[in-house]
This record gives sequence, structure tokens and C-alpha cells, in this order.
Amino acid sequence: MKAIAQAAAAATLLLTADIALAQTAPAYPVPGRAVRLVAPFAPGGPVDVGARLIAPKLQEALGVQVYVENMPGGSGNIGTGVVAKAPGDGHTVLVISSGFVVNPSMFKLSYDWEKELIPVSLIGLAPQVILVHPSVPAKDMKEMIALVKANPGKYSYGSAGLGTPGFLAGEMLRQSFGIDLQHVPFQGGGPAVVSTVGGHTPMVITTISSASGPLQQGSIRPLAVTSARRSPALPNVATLAEQGILNQESDVILGVLVPGTTPKPIVNRLHAEIVKIVADPEIKQRLASVGFAAVGSTPAEFDARIRSEIAKWAKVVRDAGIAPR
Repeated sequence: MKAIAQAAAAATLLLTADIALAQTAPAYPVPGRAVRLVAPFAPGGPVDVGARLIAPKLQEALGVQVYVENMPGGSGNIGTGVVAKAPGDGHTVLVISSGFVVNPSMFKLSYDWEKELIPVSLIGLAPQVILVHPSVPAKDMKEMIALVKANPGKYSYGSAGLGTPGFLAGEMLRQSFGIDLQHVPFQGGGPAVVSTVGGHTPMVITTISSASGPLQQGSIRPLAVTSARRSPALPNVATLAEQGILNQESDVILGVLVPGTTPKPIVNRLHAEIVKIVADPEIKQRLASVGFAAVGSTPAEFDARIRSEIAKWAKVVRDAGIAPR
């Protein structure tokens, strides 16, 4: 009888705690109040595309309006800073790309992501592709590295700009193999691809979506993808690792974060809904059409990924001699 009484008392305590938690947990979402997804880049890029893919599904799940607000500027730092200072009520959500993990090494930031932002989930990962003009004699990346070594100062590669994933992937290759490969920055992946198609820049490192037209036309030739596995968008293009070039993985990430004061129940609700959205076959297909593999993750997994990426690219930036500005 004593054991039964103790068990009943314990159950009562647990029930009381659950009721108290439910009473103190904030109502989310607030009925009639919209949720804004902040995309800290201009319309048309991967962050904007990712945000606009998940917004209608998240609206359906939450039962309130969900809209995308573009806040371009400062390599994504302006919009990110706005979200970092926003109230943690779940009605302001940040969608980020790889600039988020590079910017701590490139800029003096107005926010402290570890204190002011909480990772919620990954949305997707996309490899970059290394492409050359058809006149370049190298047929794979081993041949390309040998070609650059044999012709110091002759070869260059284009990217979407200083500090972008394409620049960093090229810089990591340059540092790892000690090759004299010059970087040519452009205002976006599209112009960088155009330069290589025109034969002005022998090589370009960019997202698959940025080069989809020239790839289909055969006016540019892929040498490798930078992901750990082959991309479904380019199944016949080998990874760098498959070509014996190890520890050079470079994915473009898409993910969701919220202000650091956001209560855990709201983080958990957003996480659950986003993971379901990313698992939706329609969303998977639409992400794949722009080069992304849909990836949902736990907040802890996404946090670990961010920390790992920041450390990785901090070394590349430091070794490149780039001082934060």
C-alpha cells in the first residue's frame, strides 16, 4: 500500500508540473499575427528561394500568415542582425545560407550568434560545382591541379565574390595544394559563369543552379562537385574525394534560426513543423530543382554543424590573410 501511495504521489507531482508548464508556455502562434521569414539577401538567391518554398507550408501548419521579407546588405549581416535583436516570440524567423558561417571570420559583427540566435533546423545542402571552359585541357581535378602547378600565374577562377562559398572552396584548394591559382570576384554567380563561358576566366566555382543553363548547353564543362556524395542534379560528375582529393568538401547550407530569447516550446514547435515540411515530397523535389538535397535536423545537430563550419572557414580566411572588416 505504501508503494502504491508513493507512486500515486509521484504521478500527481508530474501531472502538476505538466499543467504548470502548459500554463506558463506562451501561446504560439498568436492568432491573427503574421510570422515573417527574414531572408537577409536579395530576391532570387538560394536563401530567398528556400524561404519562399517553406513559407506556404509553414503558413498552413501554423494557421497564420507567413511571409518572406528580404533584407539584403552587408553579406547577410544586416538582416541577421535585425533578427538577433528581435523579440523571441516565434514571429520573426531567420533563413540563412553559408554566409552565416563565414561572416564571423570576415566581418566585425553587430551581433553574437551564440547568445542572440538559436538554430532550429537545416533545410537543405547543396554542393558547389567546379567548371571550366571547354578549351581547358584538364578532364578532372587531378589534371587541373597538375595543369595549374605546371603553369604558375596562368590560371584563375571566378566566384560570386570575396567571402562567398565559391571563393572559399577555391582558396581551400589553393592552400591545400600550394597552387598559384588567382581569384577573380564577380557580383554574383551568374556573371562569374558568363565569364567562364566566354573564355575570360578559365574556371569557376559556383552552385549548380547558377550554371544550369550553360551545363545543359554544353558551353561549360564540370570537373567535380564539392560535396561528400554525388549530386542527383549531376549524377555523372564525380566528387573531389572520388578523385583522390580529400578534405575539400564545401556545401552551401540552408537553415532556420530564431532570436536567442525564444522559449523552448516555440523552438520545438517550429522545429517539428519545418522537419515535416522538408520531408514533404513536393518540397524535396522543388529543392532538388535548384540543386539542394532536403535535410531536416535537430536544433543540436544544426548547432554543431554551424560551429564546425565556422571553425573550418575561419582557418581558410585566416590563412588567406583576410582581416575582418
